[in-house]
Parts: sequence; structure tokens; C-alpha cells
Amino acid sequence: MADAHLIEQVAVALAVGLAGGLGAKLVRLSPIVGYLAAGVVIGPFTPGYEGDVATLEQLAEIGIIFLMFGVGLHFNVSDLWSVRKVAIPGALIQMALVTAVTVWAGGHFGAGGREGVVLGFALAISSTVVVVRTLEERGMMGSVHARVAIGWLIVQDIATVFMLAMLPALEAGGVDAFLRSAGRDLVVAAVFLAVVLTAGARVVPWVLAEVARLGSRELFILAVVCVALGVAAGAAAAGLSVALGAFVGGVVVSEKETSHQAAADVVPLREAFAVLFFVSVGMLLDPAVFRDHPGLVAMACGIVFVVKGLGTAMIAAAFPYPARTALFTGAGIAQVGEFSFIIAREGVEGGLMHAPAYNAVLAAAVLSITLNPITFAGVPAWERVFRRAGVLWRWADRQGPLPEAREGLAGHAVIAGYGRVGQLTGHALGQLDVPFLAVDSDIELVRRLAGAGIPAAWGDTASVEVLHRAAIERASLLVVCVPDESTALLTVANARRLNPGLRVIVRARDAGEVAMMRQLGADEVVVPEYEGGLELMRQALVALGYDAAEALRFSRAVRDTHYLAEA
Repeated sequence: MADAHLIEQVAVALAVGLAGGLGAKLVRLSPIVGYLAAGVVIGPFTPGYEGDVATLEQLAEIGIIFLMFGVGLHFNVSDLWSVRKVAIPGALIQMALVTAVTVWAGGHFGAGGREGVVLGFALAISSTVVVVRTLEERGMMGSVHARVAIGWLIVQDIATVFMLAMLPALEAGGVDAFLRSAGRDLVVAAVFLAVVLTAGARVVPWVLAEVARLGSRELFILAVVCVALGVAAGAAAAGLSVALGAFVGGVVVSEKETSHQAAADVVPLREAFAVLFFVSVGMLLDPAVFRDHPGLVAMACGIVFVVKGLGTAMIAAAFPYPARTALFTGAGIAQVGEFSFIIAREGVEGGLMHAPAYNAVLAAAVLSITLNPITFAGVPAWERVFRRAGVLWRWADRQGPLPEAREGLAGHAVIAGYGRVGQLTGHALGQLDVPFLAVDSDIELVRRLAGAGIPAAWGDTASVEVLHRAAIERASLLVVCVPDESTALLTVANARRLNPGLRVIVRARDAGEVAMMRQLGADEVVVPEYEGGLELMRQALVALGYDAAEALRFSRAVRDTHYLAEA
């Protein structure tokens, strides 16, 4: 009968979660709002069917593991690095500000110091999922605003891992006990990270690659699940959070050739168990908190919308980015995300947070996630308001517009990625007076190029919007030098679609990408590994006394053979 009870609870939770998600989508809200509302409906605080909170919480733990494993899989150092000068200090200042204000304000509503810290941690984190979906719906994913906001959220995601590692130390109580416990936990966490990121980074990718070679999809999925659950279990055995372990497990897999397939396979599992997690969170929301603790709820919402949202905009405005970027970043960050629930729940289980504070976090999450699309849509109105402020707006917008493609460009070359590889092509074209436009994700580099009179645009070349700004429709040549495989693939595909007559030359990481690049529309694919080996071979032949022209002809023949074999 226990099995029947478990099946009943899962079936009901998923069914009401589906209904809630569909209802939320019909009114153009995030499905997360619907999942939380579904949990309230079957929770112990509302009449009607009452779900088994304890049973669903155990299953929801798997949802937490897959959520954090997914974050680790999609953790992209390059995305963060391109906006590091604003995202890293800005997000850290924002989280410290929100936590400090929450501790101070929470004291007026009976929240002690430790509870105030946990409450501050929970309110300081935003939902990457909500922001990305909103940006996609508004067609802004390739914009500077999107890159800054997403970089900011990546820093928050990383900070969540450290916050979770700090919670056991907070449970110790007292400054001395906290410092001892925090020191011990940090040492354990450091050892765990060192072991997993060194030994695991060698073993796990090798195992996944070997399983992938067998050609069995179900075995590969099983291997990915074992990695996620195994590393999480290892973290738990070391006294750390399973969420921390799952995140590290995702990072171990993220940089390997099997990461894209692993991410695709884990998505269905993550989505299904994540629904159970959100429903179980909603089941703990007592609607009476709005009646019994209106001040605490108002405080939490005020911190999210004013301190967090407006504060983020002001912090971002202090960095060398346009004022509109600061406004969109503030609008995106002004909500409470899924990892806030994890922090809050860990706080409740550790005795650090009481029911009223927990319910205040859930209430602020539901309201802020619901209003987030409206907040985004209101940015133009806020911009008009701030423009009337005169001095304030001129200070916030002191950087002026970002460098864009020059008007009138036609028949030009577009160099996607202007690092050491792209700069060689740019230098040659400049010497020959061939018009070209450099596109790079490093805003400081783009500004330096624009200042030197070199046409440049900032952004992700995989974005259609950025390609439009580079006048790709009127270009004659595209040279793709970006090192990231997915960016290169999307750049080639989108550019070919926008300009069928464009000649495309692309850099590939390895021979395995040659056929794929050509299928997407690349005219020439260059593999640096091949080119370096061929040049070494040619030089070796010349050193052995062979005629230079003969060595060159032999090198070209070998080159053609290798590239044709990969086509």
C-alpha cells in the first residue's frame, strides 16, 4: 500500500502542477507561478485534497539535484568573462546590500540575526530561468542588456553554492562556534571541490565518452543520472549540501564533448522532478501569512522590488555601460528565483528560519515572478521618467551608445571574434584597404577598436540581432574565429540564412566539426590542429633538404586528403 500511496501523491502533484502551469501560460505568466499555486491548492493550509508533504519533499530533493546539475552543465565561463567587469563586482555588491538591509529590516519584525542572514540570502538570489524566458520572448537575447543580466545571474548562481555551504556553519550559533564551523565547512568543501574537479574531471568524462561509444541512448542517460546523483551523494556524505555536489557534478561534465548530449538528456528528468519541487514548495505556503504577517510580506516585497531592483540598476549604472542596460538589468534581477526556495528550505530544515519568514520568501517569489514581465515592459516608461531627471540621467548614460556597425557598409567582410586569431585577418584586410567589421563579445576590446577607427560592434555573433547590426545581409565575406563550438555553429547557420550568397570561412575546434560546419553552409573550414601539423610537416621536409615548392605541394595534397575525409 505504501507504493500505491507514493504513486498517488506523485500523480496528483504532477497533474495539479500541469494544470497550474497551463493556467499560468494562458495568462502569460511563468509556469513556476502555476506550479507554486498548485502546491498551495493541495497543501495542508487550504481545504480539499491534502497532499503528503513529507513524501513529496523526498522526491523534490531529486528535483533540487537536477536543477543544480543543470546549472553546472550550462555554466559558461566565457559568457561571464565577457561582462566580468560589471557582473562580478555588481552582483556581489547587490547581494551584500540586499542581505545587510534584510538583516536590519528583519529585526523590526522579530527575525533574529541568523534568520535575517538566511532570509537575506534567499531574497538576494534571482531566477535565471525567468529572466532568460522573458528576454527570449522580447527578442533581446543577443543584446548588451541580456549579456549583462545573464552574467549577473551566473554570479548569483555561483554565490548560491557558497551560501548553501555556509548554512551548516550558521546553525552552530555564536560567533566563535560559527567561525569554527565555517572554517571546518570551508576546508571540507575545498577538499571536496579539489577531488571532484581534478580526479572527477578525468574519470567522469572518460566514462561518459566510453558509454556514448556503445551507441545506447538509455545507458548514456543512466550514466548521466548516476553522475548527478553520485556526486550529490558524495557531497552529502562529506556533510555538504547535495545542491553543491550536483552543481559541481554538472561543471565536471560541462566542458567535455558529451556535455551537449548530457544536457539534452537531463532536461526531461530535471523538468519533471522540478515540478515536484515547486509543488512541494507551494504546499508549505500558508496563505494566512498575508493576513497574520502583512508587514513581513511587505518588507520582503519591498526589498525585492526597491532595494534589489532599483539598487541593481544604480549599481550597474556606476559601470561603463549605457543607462538603458542598467534599467533592464535592474528589471530582470527584481524577482526571487528557484534557488531562493532551496536556501529557504535548507534554512527551515536547519532550524535557522521560521514559518513566517519562509512564507514571506514564497509570497515575494510568487508576486515578483508574476510581475517580472510587466517590470520588463515598463522599462521604456521608467527611461522617460529618468530622462527628465537631467543630471541623474546624464551621469547614468555618460558612456553614450555602444559602438555599432557603421552606416553604408556593403560588400564588406565581417570577422566574428576578434581575438588573436581574428586580429590576423583584420590586420591583413586593413593593410589591403578591404572594408571589414569586427564583432566581439568583449566590450572593452570593441571600444578600443572603435576608438582606433576600426569598425566594430559588440555582441554575440550567434544572435540574429547582432548579425543584423553587422549588416550581414550586405556583406561579401564572413570569417568566424570564435572558439566556442555552439556559437560558431549558430553564427554560420544564421548568417547563411540571412545572406545566402555570403562566402563563409569558419574556424573549427577539431576534425569532427568539419562536416557539420559544411552542412550548415560554411564554404571553407579551418582546423588549427591540422594547419599547425601541416606547417610543421612542411618545415620538416625543407629542413631535410627537400625543395620548398615540392614540400608545399606535398603539404597541400595531405591537407586536401584530410579535409575531404572529414567532409
